[in-house]
Amino acid sequence: MTFSRMLSKPIRSCKDACELAVSHGTPRRAAKLAAVVGTLLVLINQWEAVAGTATMDWLKVVLTYCVPYLVSTYTSVSKDLHSRRQAMAAEMEVYGKVRNSRV
Repeated sequence: MTFSRMLSKPIRSCKDACELAVSHGTPRRAAKLAAVVGTLLVLINQWEAVAGTATMDWLKVVLTYCVPYLVSTYTSVSKDLHSRRQAMAAEMEVYGKVRNSRV
């Protein structure tokens, strides 16, 4: 395998991952999950500020919502890439069997 061919596979995989991260309903699902999980975490971590006895740390609030969003997006993209790889492997196996049976 040539060096340029070795480099093209991670680039293609990265391109596929980025495409999956912004399409196929991934952002909507991640946003819904982040809204629920983030709100619960804000209530737990910033309870004093929510109750009015302390000041709200807005950077922590933003990060509290970002983390579940990113984790959900990563999980969804990983699952989709794995499914694609399995489908391609199954297709190659079937194609190989059909090709071998014709010979």
